[in-house]
Amino acid sequence: MNKISNITRRDIFDTLNVEKISWNGRLEESDFLSRLYDLSKMPSQDSRFSDAGGDIWQHRVNNYDWDDNWIFSDDRFNLMHCDDASFLQFLCEMLHPIVRSDTTEVSRLHQMFNEYLGMDNFELVEKTRISNRPIFIGRYKLLGKATIQKSKKEIADFLSDEYVVKQINIMETAIENSPELAIGTAKELIETICHTILTERKIEVDKSWDLLQLLKQTTKQLKLTPEGIPDEAKASKTIKSILGSLTTVVQGIGELRNQYGSGHGKRATFKGLTSRHAKLSVGAASTLAIFLLETHKART
Repeated sequence: MNKISNITRRDIFDTLNVEKISWNGRLEESDFLSRLYDLSKMPSQDSRFSDAGGDIWQHRVNNYDWDDNWIFSDDRFNLMHCDDASFLQFLCEMLHPIVRSDTTEVSRLHQMFNEYLGMDNFELVEKTRISNRPIFIGRYKLLGKATIQKSKKEIADFLSDEYVVKQINIMETAIENSPELAIGTAKELIETICHTILTERKIEVDKSWDLLQLLKQTTKQLKLTPEGIPDEAKASKTIKSILGSLTTVVQGIGELRNQYGSGHGKRATFKGLTSRHAKLSVGAASTLAIFLLETHKART
């Protein structure tokens, strides 16, 4: 079931229509669509032509008797009801440097798309750059306290270390484009947080410590039970149990790093994990990082 509603899709198309924004940019319509679809395998709605390519040429170039935004109501492309990934890909293609050269217009369209997509918790984000111009991908926004967006702000509130903020930016960008990189960076984030906390508490860090040893030494320096609560011993036991679960999560991230992450060479036949695995690793790492940093702040 699609998560991007017909209301959102219609709002985007209506805005493009009202503002007279060409969906195909500086490309011919057939050239634009050929970047996304195989027009030779799509049927013609005109009996004189064998495929959609000829159909489009006849009615948009030769006769010019279709309106400019015919694409939004054409059942063959089904933009009002196609799957979310195809719809997002269409929007991203509209912003591609080959399609649109005006960087101001790209920025304005990007903002407009995200305003509407945000209603359904989707967004377009920069994937990479070509000739210093952005290429976008669409994705479902991560939700909850452990989202990358919130994590970036919360961790930056505790640490001014530019490296930590950079790690989170890398994870955010890499989730869809490079899951293995996101997984590897999630592990590095926890390592960085542990190193930072131990250093601020003037605890010498042994270079031979692995991730779990780092975490163990870090949590050893933090008081896990809030002072003054009833039945403190019982609460301490519960919190230690929760911490044990978090430790297991971190260990899992470390294993993902070793088996699938960005830190090890891969065979040519290697098939990495998907973005959903990366989201799990990144979300767990961000949650644990915030927990450690909040506790560290409360105990200093």
